[in-house]
Amino acid sequence: MKTALILMLTGALLGAAVASFLVPPMLSWYTSPGGLPQGAQIQAVVQIPEVIRYATSRLLLGQAIGAGIGAMFGLVVSLALKRKPRPQIANPPSQ
Repeated sequence: MKTALILMLTGALLGAAVASFLVPPMLSWYTSPGGLPQGAQIQAVVQIPEVIRYATSRLLLGQAIGAGIGAMFGLVVSLALKRKPRPQIANPPSQ
């Protein structure tokens, strides 16, 4: 039980760390406009607080999902490494 919990927590930390590196490039790809000719400028009025709120909420959501996936992976690893108890051989009573 202790090993499973340690592996799950380790998996959650690793999953959140990996998500910290993967989510920002995905956010920039997802929010970039497509179909513009090279060098074209985008005319937009940006509300900075709303953009920051959106980006941080998506990053935190990505980290939470990564932590959940990592915890599940740690649980699967702990179940795969679980040792099966050896059957006890009963000694016949001595006479």
